[in-house]
Amino acid sequence: MTGTRRAGGVRRGVLRWAGWTAAYALGLVAIAFAGAWVWWQPEPKAHGTGVNALWARHQWVGEPHTDAEYRALAGLLQENRITDVFFHAGPFEADGTVPASKYRYAKRLVAAVHKYAPGVHAQAYLGQIRTVEGKGVIDLDDPAVRGQVLKTDAVFLDLGFDGVHYDFEPIYPDDRAFLALLDGTRELTRSRGRLLSVALEQPPLVDAAQPVYKALLPRTGPWHYPPRPTDTFLRQVARRVDQVAIMTYDVSLPTRSLAGWHFARHTRHTLELIGDQVTVFVGVPTYRPTMDWAENLTVALRGVRRGIDELKRPPKRPYGVGVYADWTTGPAEWARYRATWLPPATEKVGRWETRPTTY
Repeated sequence: MTGTRRAGGVRRGVLRWAGWTAAYALGLVAIAFAGAWVWWQPEPKAHGTGVNALWARHQWVGEPHTDAEYRALAGLLQENRITDVFFHAGPFEADGTVPASKYRYAKRLVAAVHKYAPGVHAQAYLGQIRTVEGKGVIDLDDPAVRGQVLKTDAVFLDLGFDGVHYDFEPIYPDDRAFLALLDGTRELTRSRGRLLSVALEQPPLVDAAQPVYKALLPRTGPWHYPPRPTDTFLRQVARRVDQVAIMTYDVSLPTRSLAGWHFARHTRHTLELIGDQVTVFVGVPTYRPTMDWAENLTVALRGVRRGIDELKRPPKRPYGVGVYADWTTGPAEWARYRATWLPPATEKVGRWETRPTTY
């Protein structure tokens, strides 16, 4: 009987410990939710900006369009103060080429944008799934592939594009080959007075977690080391490019206040980190994310403005949002964007605001 009572006491002790642990964890969660809700209530004071980007669908370079359609596109860009459009022109093949059949109308598009929306940068949006641990499509570790990518970039610049916008994924913060590609591309774009921009994943909340991820998780598979740029890596990229677009969407947080905090935090952190070096675009969604009751365009824009409010001083370089994407943005979303983001006073926006940086 003594042994039975002792075993029962141990079980009760374990259950009490588990209960208190669960209560403590739930209390912390409740405090986090309540704190985020209180933080979210004040209306942002900061207005948006007149320097903004848009990711645009491949059909603009791959299919014919009428003059009226080009005029309508130009009107949309000007009305919404979009200064940079990333026209999807790829993806790269494994060898670093892009078949000419994929962009047969690119030259006509670029000419129309320059004619009807002067001052707007039409950039060639190029990328691919980067080979990691033997899985992927394009092997940037191969110098021959990087060399072919540069030759392909030159083709798009010859067509009149104002810059090259890279979106290779995944990019890890020890990716020296990617930095080498940026070095080569920078020489090319600056020799022609064009722009180099790059899309990157949102940084981690804590850089110190990176060694843990690296030690415990593979880089491929369903449970993998998240490809987040550390502060050091983000600075290294910023030294090599003219613009950085942070893909801050796909938040997957369950409330508007938490999702808004996410956008605010990344806006403030990124602008403080590299906003004096490059033009920064904070990505905002117009599609329906997984938790669309919490993450939407209105929440994202409000969160970005809250992040701007928290800056000690404005960055030296221009900044704005990157709308993802033109094929998911209807008239209602554009109206919401204008009402929530654009500054009330008319500002002059032109090429000088996102010119290539000289170091």
